Amino acid sequence: MSLFYNPDLRLKRLEAGVALAAFEFAGLWEDPVFGFDAADVVSNASPLEYGLTIGLTIPVSGRLGVEKDRAGAAHEAAMREVADAEWRTRHDVRRAWATHAAATENERLLAEAFDRVGALVEITDRLETGGVLRRVEGRLFRVELSERGAALRDARLKVRNTRRKLLGLMGLAPDATIELPSAITAREPVAFEDPEARLIERNTRLAIERARYRVAEESLRLEVREQYPDISIGGGYGSEDDDRLLLGVSIPIPLWNANRAGIAQARAERELARARAEVVFEGLLRELDRALATYTSVRTQSDVYEREALPLLDEQSREVDRLVELGEVDTVLLLETLTRELDAKSRLLELRLAESLAGTEIDALMGPEAETTQSADERMGAGS
Repeated sequence: MSLFYNPDLRLKRLEAGVALAAFEFAGLWEDPVFGFDAADVVSNASPLEYGLTIGLTIPVSGRLGVEKDRAGAAHEAAMREVADAEWRTRHDVRRAWATHAAATENERLLAEAFDRVGALVEITDRLETGGVLRRVEGRLFRVELSERGAALRDARLKVRNTRRKLLGLMGLAPDATIELPSAITAREPVAFEDPEARLIERNTRLAIERARYRVAEESLRLEVREQYPDISIGGGYGSEDDDRLLLGVSIPIPLWNANRAGIAQARAERELARARAEVVFEGLLRELDRALATYTSVRTQSDVYEREALPLLDEQSREVDRLVELGEVDTVLLLETLTRELDAKSRLLELRLAESLAGTEIDALMGPEAETTQSADERMGAGS
């Protein structure tokens, strides 16, 4: 859905359409030039003198073919940008989906904690009325209930904001009635024997830089061709005293100018395009290394929380609940247990979200599979 209705993708496709229009009509011959001259000698009865000419430029330099190649390279670069935008949009939706699911789950955890504290407030109120619990201890639970309520309201606002962002990426209105799953999807990235080679071969951002380098290369070829002249031929028919045929030929001589400035600028722009591709590749390597390290770290931490911390806290919570049912209320122990349990569950939720986001980032950096890239190439060929 997001690939069809996302507003940024619509603009990218329209920009590619501009490049396609330029490519379809690139490399055409210049239009012929028609001329007409007339003279009338008013001092005597001489007949009207006139001349009809037509001029034509013959592109013997091969410039028009290079113009076509450059326009084709620009169209390919535009299509690479579309493919990159589509690929990034997919993963932006996955990130927004995971963030929204985490916000929804966090709201559920806070609502559950709010209900538990509310039930404890009712118990402590009865114990306080019966004189079993001191007023200062009962007040702690009411303060805790107020803080839990404020946190729950913030969590509900975050759920609405993350839902709004997700629907925006999908191209839907903020009030669209669509059911969104609340479970965080595990993003276990595919392992590659040579991640660097995969990055070079499939990364969509790097593909854009390679396409832009080709545009710079074709621009340099065009500037080189510009130094070679095209032949201009003109002919026609005229009448002065007698009828006559007119013929003219002009050939510019590339002696001093020879388009040296244009060639030098195009060569510098080609080197700039090369440097940009190298910088982008180095940045992608750093992003990949950071994403892999993050994924490994958060997965290890989440495993520790699931195996060790949460089971102990669940057991502690059950024992404290049994003590409360028996009328034994230790405010410090009870509040500490509730806080620790919520913190641990919230931390585990954060780790799962970080794991999902890191896995999504790795998949995005590794690029689409071969058939996806091939279909993009086919679209470029079809546009050509």
